Amino acid sequence: MNEQQAVVLLSGGLDSTTVLAIAQSQGFVCNCLSFQYGQRQSIELERARIICRNAGVAGHLVLRVDLDAIGGSALTTDMAVPKDRPFNEMEQEIPVTYVPGRNILFLAHALSWAEVLGAADIFLGINAVDYSGYPDCRPEFLRAFEQMANLGTKAGVTGKPFRFHAPLIHLRKQEIIVQGLALGVDYGLTHSCYDPVGEKACGRCDACRLRLQGFREAGLIDPAPYVNG
Repeated sequence: MNEQQAVVLLSGGLDSTTVLAIAQSQGFVCNCLSFQYGQRQSIELERARIICRNAGVAGHLVLRVDLDAIGGSALTTDMAVPKDRPFNEMEQEIPVTYVPGRNILFLAHALSWAEVLGAADIFLGINAVDYSGYPDCRPEFLRAFEQMANLGTKAGVTGKPFRFHAPLIHLRKQEIIVQGLALGVDYGLTHSCYDPVGEKACGRCDACRLRLQGFREAGLIDPAPYVNG
């Protein structure tokens, strides 16, 4: 067990919570980074705080990035969130829930904090299989960002390169859930919905549909609360 410092991007959702469990299982001392970016599903930050407390992380930093002032996404404006989309449609187009520049900005902040902490490892929960067509969830994007990070930081140019870990990037949602449960993840604490009603998930947005499908394929019931049960 290495007990090295790592920064983990944690939204409070299913994927990032699984990644936190994976990083801890590999012996990393985890520092979690979450964002209030003007998202309508801000309940996920409440869940992120609970998850961090239960996991006993070394630190949890919540930063504000005013992406709602920029707009351009159904997650940061009053634009309607798509509902009941067929799964094949999710794979063919970039939906209005895409937030311009979000992962670029999140990773830049994670990189900055990691350099201050002396951490070489950064974990995130992007996925290129069960995803909603986001270009910043692809392996090509992460490889390019890692190269940029090691060209543009003091650590990178002085022989202390950063390593970006996306352990879920080639897994289906079912596989992610099974792996997380094996590591003791309580998915009842997580929140994935793009358009929640209070603390309950809508069950119809892309994120809910992919999550529910994953639990069904795993032969399990999603413990998260939904509007229609």
